[in-house]
Amino acid sequence: MKNGDDMRAAQLTSPKTLEIIETEVPTPKENEILVKLETISVCGSDLRKYDTVLPEEEYPLEIGKPNHECIGIVVESKSNLYKEGDRVIVLASKSDGLKEYMTEHETNAVLVPNYGDPAVWLMCQPMGTVLFSCQETGSFLGKNVAILGQGPIGLNFTSLVAAGGAKNVITTDLLDNRLEISRNIGATHTINPSKSNPLEVVEEITNGELVDIVIEAAGEESTLNQCFDLVKRQGFVTLFGVQWNENLNLEIGTMFDKQIKLIATSSARSGRRNIAVEQTISLVDQNRLTLDHLITHRKTFEDVQEAYDMYSDKTDNCLKVVMEF
Repeated sequence: MKNGDDMRAAQLTSPKTLEIIETEVPTPKENEILVKLETISVCGSDLRKYDTVLPEEEYPLEIGKPNHECIGIVVESKSNLYKEGDRVIVLASKSDGLKEYMTEHETNAVLVPNYGDPAVWLMCQPMGTVLFSCQETGSFLGKNVAILGQGPIGLNFTSLVAAGGAKNVITTDLLDNRLEISRNIGATHTINPSKSNPLEVVEEITNGELVDIVIEAAGEESTLNQCFDLVKRQGFVTLFGVQWNENLNLEIGTMFDKQIKLIATSSARSGRRNIAVEQTISLVDQNRLTLDHLITHRKTFEDVQEAYDMYSDKTDNCLKVVMEF
């Protein structure tokens, strides 16, 4: 396929409605690469545009939005960093990955080994964001750690916290199948808040001491405030989950009373996103980290509507839903 030829793409034309269209293959500019995508994946942050009823004048969204987890092969390069045939994770700066070909600046790509399953390598992108957050949080060695939410991001935290030598890795989620996976990858205790009181369980596990570190990976107001209940005095809270509600009711009194140390983490805003993804790729390449368990469903690009609905509704015990071209 040449620049100017047609390619498949998807466009959000109304709330929760994606349409497959044809559009021109883009032409890379100086210091850019043209990538033929192999696999893309749905991320929770994509749902902020997909699930929300936006003002009518915002539809249709720009072609390819919302999607930012992409991997593919460089088919044309105007960059000194990449050559044709290189496999790269594309850190889509415009979140426009719902298309067969995309251009991106050379600084928004990370080289991936040219063997193995592209979908598994793609999981290094979300895991890289979690690796960065763990580095910001500090050592887990010998500590009691609670991770609120066991979606794909929360499970990534569980893997790294367990590998980091935490004394207890306590995870929470409303879905039992996710808690089962959590136990399989290192959680020492799991809690379904619809069945048990998290505070009571944590108090029992820690003999009333509560936890040293709480990681919020669900992006809910309720779990954010729950962090302050579960953490010990002068404990540490790491915020990762993206809050949809901009007007939060926070338990400020509890925060001050306990003298909590709190950080909000986002590798995309840190200037270190590429480094964290590269480090994750290295760990997978060395067989020191496995990410296969995250991929529960594989679809074709033509099934993009089904893939987004499945991820949005959490049907069929899905975690990561990938689409292959």
